[in-house]
Amino acid sequence: GNLVLSRSGSFSPLASQYGGIHSGTDQKGNFFDTVLLTMLSSTFRRAVMTASHIPAKSSVLSNARRAFAQGPAAGGHISDELLEKLGSLSTQALVDGLWVMGWPSAQIDGARPLHPSHRCVGRAVTLNFVPARPDIAQDKPAGGESPEYEAFEKCGPKEVLVMSSVGPWESVGGDIKFLRLKQREIGGLVTDGSVRDTDEIINYGFPCFSYSTTARQGPAAMQPWECNGVVSVSGVTVRPGDAIVGDQDGVVVVPAKVAEKVYSIAHGREQIEEIVKAELMKNPGPPGKFYPFMSGKIKVDSPLGQLLASKGITPENSNQFEGSADW
Repeated sequence: GNLVLSRSGSFSPLASQYGGIHSGTDQKGNFFDTVLLTMLSSTFRRAVMTASHIPAKSSVLSNARRAFAQGPAAGGHISDELLEKLGSLSTQALVDGLWVMGWPSAQIDGARPLHPSHRCVGRAVTLNFVPARPDIAQDKPAGGESPEYEAFEKCGPKEVLVMSSVGPWESVGGDIKFLRLKQREIGGLVTDGSVRDTDEIINYGFPCFSYSTTARQGPAAMQPWECNGVVSVSGVTVRPGDAIVGDQDGVVVVPAKVAEKVYSIAHGREQIEEIVKAELMKNPGPPGKFYPFMSGKIKVDSPLGQLLASKGITPENSNQFEGSADW
């Protein structure tokens, strides 16, 4: 935290007390700083000395600087077509699809539908709140330039506003603020905090998922600080552009980078579950003969495999069988 990588590619001291930092040039004339070895780990030392031999205008060094500072906020783009397909699935199927792939939990446990009719699907627009502090309130852009209103204007019918609260009982907004979301015909609002003016929000008609409702004022506890950064909502990572799907069972985050594959697995699982349910309704009995099953491990000669074959589902057209997994 005591050194800055300058535009020239050099490491420069921030204060004169770091007398062990010296500048110079290598044999090719490239400028660099040599840092006391005791101040850096061996891994970082190697990175520093390697960087010093790369010309300052090199794209390699430029990319290294950028990656060292921060990775990209968004993980990819989800098309309208794929978004619609993801929205046709249940949150259970999507959770199962991610689980099969070995991804971390993707359900936002702290977000519940404000009304039984609420269901949402859209690309995430994120807003991060931070605990209130006088200087935060002073430095945050004021009025219509506030990060929360920046986020509002990025939302439309195919976007879901994801608001990361500092606590479950803190208010992220209510009647007056959220009128703008109604005007934007937003695809949904998801937060691990609470909302106020519940009746009005329900009347606005857009889907809303929150931890709870409250009469508290939000500004006393937190301030909106960043629009479209990577946020944590109930411990689940959300990146701008991720697919957000919500129904009566909760809200699931589908990472944009793997959305196509998640859909493929989840859709296949839903097809199989429908076949199993129809079979059990036709021939009542314990479901254990067919269910549960593991995607990518169904044996063709098992009772489930034989049932699926009778319906035209085989390893040739499904990734749910042993040896056919493509993830």
